[in-house]
Amino acid sequence: MKQLIQNFKTGELYVDEVPVPSLSHGTVLVENEFSLISAGTERSTVKVAQASILGKARQRPDLVAQVMQNIKKEGLSATLTKVRTKLDSLKALGYSTSGRVIASSDTHGNFKPGDRVACGGQDYASHAEIVAIPQNLVAKIPDNVTFEEAAFTTLGAIALQGVRQAEPRLGEKICVIGLGLLGQITCQLLRANGCSVFGIDLSDTLIEIAKKSAADQALNRNDQNLISACNSFTNGHGFDAIIITAATQSNDTIELSAEITRKKGKIIVVGAVKMDIPRDPHFYKKELDLRMSCSYGPGRYDSFYEESGNDYPFAYVRWTEQRNMEAFLELLSKKAVDVKPLITQVFDIAEANQAYDIVLGKTGVPHIGILLKYSSNTSKQRTIIQSKNSPLTQINTGFIGAGSFAQSYLIPNVKSFGASLDGVVTSRGITSKNVADKFSFNFCSTEPDDVLSRKEINTVFIATPHSSHADLVVKALKENKNVFVEKPVAISPDQLNSVRDIASKSSQMLMVGFNRRFAPVCRTIKKEFISVNEPLVINIRINAGLIPKESWIQNPEVGGGRIVGEICHFIDLMQFFTGSDPVRVFAESINTEDSQITSNDNIAIIIKFDNGSVGNLTYLANGDKSLPKERIEVFGAGTVGVINDFRDGLLFRNGKVTKLKSTGKGHKEEIESFLNSIKEGKESPIPFNSIFLTTMTTFKILDSLQTGLPQSISSDV
Repeated sequence: MKQLIQNFKTGELYVDEVPVPSLSHGTVLVENEFSLISAGTERSTVKVAQASILGKARQRPDLVAQVMQNIKKEGLSATLTKVRTKLDSLKALGYSTSGRVIASSDTHGNFKPGDRVACGGQDYASHAEIVAIPQNLVAKIPDNVTFEEAAFTTLGAIALQGVRQAEPRLGEKICVIGLGLLGQITCQLLRANGCSVFGIDLSDTLIEIAKKSAADQALNRNDQNLISACNSFTNGHGFDAIIITAATQSNDTIELSAEITRKKGKIIVVGAVKMDIPRDPHFYKKELDLRMSCSYGPGRYDSFYEESGNDYPFAYVRWTEQRNMEAFLELLSKKAVDVKPLITQVFDIAEANQAYDIVLGKTGVPHIGILLKYSSNTSKQRTIIQSKNSPLTQINTGFIGAGSFAQSYLIPNVKSFGASLDGVVTSRGITSKNVADKFSFNFCSTEPDDVLSRKEINTVFIATPHSSHADLVVKALKENKNVFVEKPVAISPDQLNSVRDIASKSSQMLMVGFNRRFAPVCRTIKKEFISVNEPLVINIRINAGLIPKESWIQNPEVGGGRIVGEICHFIDLMQFFTGSDPVRVFAESINTEDSQITSNDNIAIIIKFDNGSVGNLTYLANGDKSLPKERIEVFGAGTVGVINDFRDGLLFRNGKVTKLKSTGKGHKEEIESFLNSIKEGKESPIPFNSIFLTTMTTFKILDSLQTGLPQSISSDV
């Protein structure tokens, strides 16, 4: 299918063929008829991408701060790899479309093939022939509303949320500052609500359009009579509310709003404007109410609503994102709002570059609402795109999942080993196409079966969200593929047992990405204890940092939580050092009433091993970022090995201290070990029983937290 793409590194805009997105649980697959270019938002996005590296840094100082912090934690080299991966990516544009449902897996069965729908959401409702949309960002189009009109729905929902924040009453006088597309729709909504509307903008063209469509009066910001006109319009009282839909780095908009608002009036910020709030002379004396309007409405930026499809109770959250979309469509149906006069240009998707030349001001052509249209094309529904036909080698790999981690640590090391990169699968076609082009895969796809069923592929790498690992491992082993799966291999005992059932029957290799045991400094310390015939004591302290509760990692149904998804690393490392199986575990976490903190992320764990060794793991999310993340200590037979954040190591023996070199956390070495084992016909570098016990231990930690008792660990069924 065709999709408009921007290369974030170079800023280049182009239309390319990408695989159709996959249909996952809780999503709706839609064939677009039209998509709306949101000139203000998308112009800003495109300009950031087209800026130099320094220009990007200046516009996103928050990301620069993250980079500097990451350098402290992981070092310059690892950070540069991450930054390059982020920069060398393809970005989808657009977030407001209309079309017909092709297929749906929404949990309520609301959408059927053929339904006419409006869609919203950045990275979902993109400028593409086919899109996959979370169910709460889809709304049915009334019969008397055209696809062209419905393409405005997301912008309409944003405008509607701003109006709701203003709480307008019949007869109130309200000013809209910024008469672009969002401002024009806002004026119409206010008029439909029985308000008197005054518009302000810097463009005389937009002012005239507003006067014709919805504004009772509108003036240029630079008009010398503006203030007196506002006083006259409001009978000297000032506006009941100001709705700011402009986008500017100037503080003038905020200052003007305060000046022309009545005492105890409201100022609602919808657009991206500078907000240096001056206490005097107006905000304090007038006791002004400043409010932010968050995009489409309640649910925005909440992954449990947008991605997981959980709705808010109607009685308690009357207007959500989806309900705002539905309300705007109803207003279109009743002709209370008319967006047809706002459509200034329509381009075919193949001509999208011409549309963006207008948006970026390269042509000088006046514009407000620019639509991209899509034609029917039976070939557009391909899930696989052939990019190259490079010859295959002894080890032919396919990747299912290729996020930033896979692009930074897995794919480059597989490629440098000399294995073939045959196919790559991600849920979004734009991502799989980007990865295929970047690393020279032969093909890209959005369907795992395109890799799993391909006979030429004998080795599969799985780097998808945690909840899908076990199912994909089982399918890959059934297809007689060697499997490397990122940790964890499973997020529930049932999943783990299903993996064990197939692994016990398969002759293929199964490896889990427990990379730390392959780090050179760990291998060096392991050798120092190889001849020790007494139990070891291992202390591991992890200053992991806070991960918000809304993160997919914290979602028990997707990421499994940090005990299952991250602590498994260090249980495996303890097994590696002790050469022994875990047999018992006890855990205690903090108790806190702080709603931002996940108690189980701050935990002390004691693990007993069958050779008498003891492991102490302290995993923390409530520490300071300036403290190094990982400290590992191994004690036994008068010898101590220490690893400091995998930046350096120390060996204490016979009263002497030996410094050890550290060259990373073992990502390269684990890939080489896995692929060499396949090449040479050896056993898996990590025995499956060890993988099983590590994963089972994480489940027993959860049981210990729940019961308050030690839990036995066994590989018995």
